[in-house]
Amino acid sequence: MRISYIEDVDKWRSTFTFFIPIKVRFSETDLFGHMNNTASFIYFEQARIEYLKSLGLFNSSGEIEAIPVVSDLQCNYLKQVYFDQTLHVYVKAQHVGNTSADIHYMVLDDKQEIALTGRGRLVYIHVQTGKPVPLEESMKEALLHQ
Repeated sequence: MRISYIEDVDKWRSTFTFFIPIKVRFSETDLFGHMNNTASFIYFEQARIEYLKSLGLFNSSGEIEAIPVVSDLQCNYLKQVYFDQTLHVYVKAQHVGNTSADIHYMVLDDKQEIALTGRGRLVYIHVQTGKPVPLEESMKEALLHQ
């Protein structure tokens, strides 16, 4: 397996701790029962939101001045995934910058083998201006010490 954002897959895999289980729904498959390639991005989103909630970084109440937006997202498809399989979708912050975080995803199939990998950049932007804003130190700490 050669993926540009993963140097050592075993070391990379061992650093994930947060995951959510997802069962592949019929509506997410094609005529042959394979998971549609767009479903992975929905799974990534679902896991990312739960991950941010678990860190206390996804709050929809009160006055919100900055929000995380996805600036890029990619997926590598390594194994076929089928209807009714239960997947474990892992997510972690790989790198945290001044205004953004590089988020990595690992999806294990029901045999605990890597079926999908992914990465993307979350940028925190001001809700009024749309311009990037610096991450608070508490946010950086939460992301770095998950």
